Amino acid sequence: MLNDMLLAFIPMFFAIDSLGILAVFAGLTQGLAPAQKRNIIFQSLATATILAISFIFLGKFLLNFLGISMGDFMIAGGAILFCLSMADLMGRSLQTRKVKPSDLAVVPIGTPLIVGPAVLTLALMQMNQYGWGVTLVAVLANLVIVGVVFLFSDYLIRLIGASGARALSKVMYLLLAAIGVMMVRKGILAVIASMHLGV
Repeated sequence: MLNDMLLAFIPMFFAIDSLGILAVFAGLTQGLAPAQKRNIIFQSLATATILAISFIFLGKFLLNFLGISMGDFMIAGGAILFCLSMADLMGRSLQTRKVKPSDLAVVPIGTPLIVGPAVLTLALMQMNQYGWGVTLVAVLANLVIVGVVFLFSDYLIRLIGASGARALSKVMYLLLAAIGVMMVRKGILAVIASMHLGV
């Protein structure tokens, strides 16, 4: 059980990339009062939590309704993870245009910064592999880490610097790209296995 939680936690940690999005969060909330920052953090975490939990419990039903097998989803999900990772590694940055503080919590911080396609894809695949309990713990534990990182964002930025945060993000996205390749491989094997069973 503990081993499953660790195996679910680590890829989710890379997918959420709390340290990688630290620089983006700091830029979006620069100049805001501490109370405003705290409100944005709590609202964005609430948004991310609701979105992730809803997808964990309803995502599989949606796939079944559409007639999509888990192998199909693993191939598509792995390809998405790989493409998202490569886009970041090749220098494509997230849009960080200034918006009103009241609009920051839900979009872009809650989603897609904290919970985006990579997280939702991983959550659904981990749900199938480890069950909803382990997946839920992995997601919630990582969201707690995000909250702590955001609460101490000013201190962390001074400690590692904006360039250090970006460099760390590159390493995490490289690992996430490898995880995406692994998911595509497992998805192909699952589809082949289902084809043999159907024969």
